[in-house]
Amino acid sequence: MADEGKSNPMKDIKVDKLIINCCVGESGDRLTRAARVLEQLTGQQPVYSKARYTLRTFGIRRNEKIAVHVTVRGEKALEILERGLKVKEYELNAKNFSETGNFGFGINEHIDLGIKYDPTTGIYGMDFFICLTRPGARVAKRKVRQGRIGKAHKVTKEDAIKWFQDKFEGVVLA
Repeated sequence: MADEGKSNPMKDIKVDKLIINCCVGESGDRLTRAARVLEQLTGQQPVYSKARYTLRTFGIRRNEKIAVHVTVRGEKALEILERGLKVKEYELNAKNFSETGNFGFGINEHIDLGIKYDPTTGIYGMDFFICLTRPGARVAKRKVRQGRIGKAHKVTKEDAIKWFQDKFEGVVLA
């Protein structure tokens, strides 16, 4: 029989990655300034996203660059996530959490994250997406000897909410 005091280290949930997306809706100078903001925030080079199809009402053409995003992993992801949740006052809605154990939220002004306001840059809002995982998730992603993750080992919505409440003392609104 297993010891009652010890928890299974393979069941611990950790942040796999944090994706920060800033959609401007147009290419040009505003998009490059938004990319500069993301680079200031993360210290990484952001990637440009293109429009999938033309929307004449918004003035967007297919394959036009309209957004920038950056993926952050490790300790830096946790530090940026902490700053983002501080802006939201550690309150998220239950609908912010997906069934697969990931969650996301948005902020309206990047200057709330602690970046100094620059009049030449302007103010940009951004979306935060957090992917949670457990140790051993690589089994499903690797190329050789690929396996499947069992249902009990997958991160569920309830697991993600409990992790958020324990780790950040966050409040989940109904």
